Amino acid sequence: MPKMKTHSSLKDRFKITGTGKVKRYKAHKNHLLSGKSPRQKRVLNTQPLMHTGDYARLKQQLLNLK
Repeated sequence: MPKMKTHSSLKDRFKITGTGKVKRYKAHKNHLLSGKSPRQKRVLNTQPLMHTGDYARLKQQLLNLK
């Protein structure tokens, strides 16, 4: 049986913390930043933890991410 591969697009979108939780990135931080306020850009800089229900949905594709 072949190895399970990590879904390639998920490698850049999520990070696994040391305790096994999943951090995600926020949208709207890639372009057109000159029109956004400094506060909005600062808030978008944070990386919140992914909800456990969503993590359960993607667990099989995220297994080899660490």
